[in-house]
Amino acid sequence: MNGEDISRVDDAIRMCVGLDVHKRCTEVAVLDDDGVVLRHERLGNDPGKVEGFSNSLSNATVVMESSCSWYWLYRILSAKHRVVLPNPVKTKAIASAKVKTDRIDAVMLADLLRGGYVAECYVPSRRVMELRLLVRYRANLVRIRGGVKNRIHAYLLMNNVRIEEAPFSKQFLERVRRIDDARVQGYLRIIEGLNLEVREASRVICGEALDDEEARLLMTIPGVSFYSALLMVSEVGDVSRFPDSSHLVAYAGLAPSTRSSGGVTYHGRMTKTGSAYLRWVLNQCTRAHMRAEPDGDVARFYNRLAGKKGAA
Repeated sequence: MNGEDISRVDDAIRMCVGLDVHKRCTEVAVLDDDGVVLRHERLGNDPGKVEGFSNSLSNATVVMESSCSWYWLYRILSAKHRVVLPNPVKTKAIASAKVKTDRIDAVMLADLLRGGYVAECYVPSRRVMELRLLVRYRANLVRIRGGVKNRIHAYLLMNNVRIEEAPFSKQFLERVRRIDDARVQGYLRIIEGLNLEVREASRVICGEALDDEEARLLMTIPGVSFYSALLMVSEVGDVSRFPDSSHLVAYAGLAPSTRSSGGVTYHGRMTKTGSAYLRWVLNQCTRAHMRAEPDGDVARFYNRLAGKKGAA
């Protein structure tokens, strides 16, 4: 069945469309409500072709693999159709198979959608996604800068060069600049460039945080900066999607793992599932909050646990 035939299908027939997404192409399977394959093809990852494919569908719900290249496809398809992004872990557990091809995967995704077995992921709004990419961009810059600084530390250790000043203080950098080695001087230039980019990203993030009501509210908490507040807002998205605080804690991966059998329940380490960025920033803000309020409830709770389990 070709694209023109699909567009003439009665609107009462619900289409379930499965997309197995790759970097250069996308495998497509279109099923009707009875599981009959109406269409099977491979699309090149070209916006024009995807737009044409979207226009050929009627009364369709699309399920697409969560991959590194999902977002641009989602933006095009969601303009006209409901698009479902499945939880990759849970969907893999349901659809695991020994015979695995792109064609089979696309049909399997569409069939799971038809049967209501797709564990759907939350997709933030375009505004929230842009904020998320912005704060993650700054986090990645800082991570890269830390790696370059570690290269300088590695050089100093390898050559038994001892500098007593605090790492990357003004005095430390003055000593390092006197080292006659092209690699060290190159690392310093990279760090200077990254410092400029971090400052510019911080300037933009500060403006966005001051314009966001939720971020401003979070900034009233001691230990929460403009960057931390905007990161929390972007990672959580619509907070009303969580029925209670326990679900939000689980989303951050801070809930303890639980095993229960034979009437015996054991609570272990944190699950560490969900947003790693949110979990990281909450940890950083908690430590900053305890420094700001050493006699506060959070600090007392931490000290009580640290006395039993040891300080982290």
